[in-house]
Amino acid sequence: MSDSQAPVTVVHCWSAPRSRSTALLYSFEARGRAASPSGTDTTSTPTYATYAVDEPLYRRWLIDKGDAVSRPYTQQMIDGVPPGSRDDDDDDDDGKKTATPTTTARTPEEDAKRWARETGSLAHRIATGAKTVGPGGAVFCKHMAKHCHLYDFDNECEVGAEDTVFDHMADARVHLTFVHKHVLLIRDPVAVLSSWDVAGSVHGNNPTPDEVGIIPMMGIYSTLISRNGGSGSGENFVVILDSDQLARYPFPTLKALCGDLGIPFTADMLEWESGPHDCDGPWADWWYSDVHKSSGWFGHDMDAESAEDDDENRTTYPLSYVPPSRSYRTLNPSLVPTLRASLPAYDYLRSLTSGHKSRGPPASQIYEDPRNEHILAWIGAPGRGRLVPRDTASVSPWDSSVQGGDAAWEGLRVYNGKIFKLERHLKRLFKSAKALGFENVHTKEEVIDAIFRTLAANGMRDGAHIRLTLTRGEKCTSSMNPKFNVYGTTLIVLAEWKPTEGATTYDNTKGITLITASTRRNSPSTVDSKIHHNNMINNILPKIEANLAGAADAIMLDLDGFVSETNATNIFMVDDGILMTPHADACLPGITRETVIMLAKEVGIPCEIRRISLAEFHAADEVFTTGTMGELTPVTMIDGRVIGTGSRGPVTAALQGAYKTLPNRPGWATEIPPLLKQQNSGDSMIY
Repeated sequence: MSDSQAPVTVVHCWSAPRSRSTALLYSFEARGRAASPSGTDTTSTPTYATYAVDEPLYRRWLIDKGDAVSRPYTQQMIDGVPPGSRDDDDDDDDGKKTATPTTTARTPEEDAKRWARETGSLAHRIATGAKTVGPGGAVFCKHMAKHCHLYDFDNECEVGAEDTVFDHMADARVHLTFVHKHVLLIRDPVAVLSSWDVAGSVHGNNPTPDEVGIIPMMGIYSTLISRNGGSGSGENFVVILDSDQLARYPFPTLKALCGDLGIPFTADMLEWESGPHDCDGPWADWWYSDVHKSSGWFGHDMDAESAEDDDENRTTYPLSYVPPSRSYRTLNPSLVPTLRASLPAYDYLRSLTSGHKSRGPPASQIYEDPRNEHILAWIGAPGRGRLVPRDTASVSPWDSSVQGGDAAWEGLRVYNGKIFKLERHLKRLFKSAKALGFENVHTKEEVIDAIFRTLAANGMRDGAHIRLTLTRGEKCTSSMNPKFNVYGTTLIVLAEWKPTEGATTYDNTKGITLITASTRRNSPSTVDSKIHHNNMINNILPKIEANLAGAADAIMLDLDGFVSETNATNIFMVDDGILMTPHADACLPGITRETVIMLAKEVGIPCEIRRISLAEFHAADEVFTTGTMGELTPVTMIDGRVIGTGSRGPVTAALQGAYKTLPNRPGWATEIPPLLKQQNSGDSMIY
């Protein structure tokens, strides 16, 4: 498409009432500035020119609100005339003193034109900009999110408008077409609300969620995505822009934004002139004193030579910018209800920003099973649990698991519509909770119901692993003292698609390598491993040693130097056909461990439970580890010593085969209820 045929891109930027939205307005106003001075003719303006419009729906909003809001310039805005006297206009309609506007150097004629401009409709303002920039140009409209009820997103026009953009295009030199794009400029509502008192004399000190703008932006997002069939793609789409990311990384963020909008980026967008701007609304004298002091995203230390370099590949701009000073403000407690109402929408919109999506490696590199990117987890106190998406799953910072690792846990395996040894695992979980002195604990029925609901929501019936955690619960204050746990235990059901063999488990055919850790296993005189607790640092430190050594796991010795277990599993060895495993004095007596001991008896393999030295493991014919997640895993090397033939031994293979049959044996696993896909017409149940 040639430039003469290129549409004018109308960018509608919706935001909260803070200075970064105005800075972005100036950034777009400066776009193409070097080649497109103000007032250029339509036919000669380059395709990257931008016309900036400041809150074109503001006047309509003031009229719509009537006496519900008070601004020191309300009547002048409605009439489109400048204040007759600066002194007189320092009083509002109630006779209360309001903020004094800053003084500008505009002539009376310029001021009158500026106020009169506000009486134009949105269509008129866009048409004026389009005729200025011409084909391929852009019109940038800065909107407050609270004005969104005045915009018809289906027809891309002002609600109830009696005119269209084309009604004002009769004198255009060339035929113009338009494409509308929407940007949601989000900011942490804590930052928005904590700065509210600064301009409170202008807009009042009791902001509503509507004023903060996050909830209206959520509505805008929902409308636009619904219009596009829920895909968020197509000609009309919405870009979510994190203002903190914009302030810290202006160059890559602006460049990516222009790419998303389908318009060229120019380096001019990084700087602008300080002081008032032609695009300013007349209310700027009350609001824009701080942003008028700015001269660009990089402040005043920007390399002057680099400002002239608009090469897309230039590297003279710093990758990030941290303001030389920061403001630390108190959040008025009266604003907390508004904050609580705004945060869920902010958290969701933030999860859609490019910064959030790029916070780590791509999903394809993280998840062995891509389905794990969107799983739901169960979290909550007794009677208050619920399923939440992975991105929003969290526990309170006052929860005992965060405060001191004060929790118990279990690992469960799902096989062919069944949970293996569920009853045995729950028995151990509640024994651990009792040993830890938990109070107001979830019932067994509540835990099972939460497990079933989690599996059903995720569609899991096979090849899944569940991490079941029961914490002492949320405290009313930061402390190790259990007496401050007043809300009951917290249950977490985390189910993932996880094969018994894979990147997140072990290789049960070729086997694994172990080292011996320098960290000794806790004894019952310190932290008793019979309690399946979450104080895992004793296990994590050996795992770090194993990672650094390139081994799968690390063997841990007890305080007397005998083998206890690995950092993650129980351990067995075979010598002259006899199966041996260490006493559970300093290790967890695992459920898979007790199952293997039972299987050995069943298949006629003699088994001994005794103290075993590290040297015996080094010289063993076979070694394998056991655990719910990975089942039975052969060990082929320990501390550089090859175990047996260096491959899986016959005893290990026989026990692996026997173990595989257990989920299908009667009494060994709990059936998962069938998924309810559709209610029968005769079903009278209430859901």
